[in-house]
Amino acid sequence: MEPLLQMVKMSTVTATESWEKVDLMYISIESTIALASVLGNVLVVLVVYINQALRDPTFCFIVSLALADIAVGALVIPLAIVISLGLTTQFHTCLFISCLLVIITQISILSLLAIAIDRFLRVKIPTRYNVIVTQRRAWVAVGLCWLISFLTGLVPMAGWHQSPPANVTTTSFQCQFINVMRMDYMVYFNFFVWVVVPLTIMTGLYAEIFRVIRCQLNRRAEATCDSSKYYRKELKLAKSLALVLFLFAVCWLPLHIMNCVVFFCPTCQVPKSAFYVGIFMSHINSALNPLVYAFRIQRFHDTLIHIIQRFVLCKTPSNSPSQHSPGPITEKAQVQ
Repeated sequence: MEPLLQMVKMSTVTATESWEKVDLMYISIESTIALASVLGNVLVVLVVYINQALRDPTFCFIVSLALADIAVGALVIPLAIVISLGLTTQFHTCLFISCLLVIITQISILSLLAIAIDRFLRVKIPTRYNVIVTQRRAWVAVGLCWLISFLTGLVPMAGWHQSPPANVTTTSFQCQFINVMRMDYMVYFNFFVWVVVPLTIMTGLYAEIFRVIRCQLNRRAEATCDSSKYYRKELKLAKSLALVLFLFAVCWLPLHIMNCVVFFCPTCQVPKSAFYVGIFMSHINSALNPLVYAFRIQRFHDTLIHIIQRFVLCKTPSNSPSQHSPGPITEKAQVQ
């Protein structure tokens, strides 16, 4: 009997050590992603601040997305580490921390939706775009994105959460996401309403954007040289921003799908390592966006090189960052 008990104890210790190694690896990877997210997106904000040609409504929304990604690195990832380790805390403290994770996700997806709508208006009503979409209105839209995100993300604080312990004000318990957040909120409200619906709308908007641009480029005989150049620039930028949307979907959908599996199939077991991979993918998305901007948007790339040469390498760049923006659009290029 004693040898059997010893074997059980040894297996338990081995399993515990294995999970400790997994947790340590998880913390190390998350810390690296957090650092890359903060540094990369601070550069995004700095590029837009330095290059006045980038201070248009589209880049207002890109700055909003970058600020959300900075929050992921500086706030969400450290809080996610705390939750994953199951540290002991008060129920409502743990609930508020979990809500913050949801809020930042909402800001990201609503910023992407705002970018898609802005690009749609840019190609659909090019001659009236500058009148309708002003920088002031863009910042108002950014404020609405953040406000809506906070309101939807804080819904669990109003009562849509797991049942708290009996003595909620004095009892401490293990802080884990599933211990405070209800899966019906995460699946029906957060995923279906605030992820699937916006992603579907954005997919439709970008499909229409590419259709309109292709249609205009095929009508070169009627279009002016300026309008052809305008739509080619719009096509290149639209491809870059659509890539940002695609990366968001690829990085975030696995985690939401695993939540759906847990909710709709309670008997199904999702490995802890799978959840870790899903969390990694959702967080690494914040570090990928600056790479897309740097390699695919020429004006951004030029300004970034200028910053690196001047402030990192301490060299005087021969050329100043590109200040060019898409040329004026004529009436002939207006979308019918």
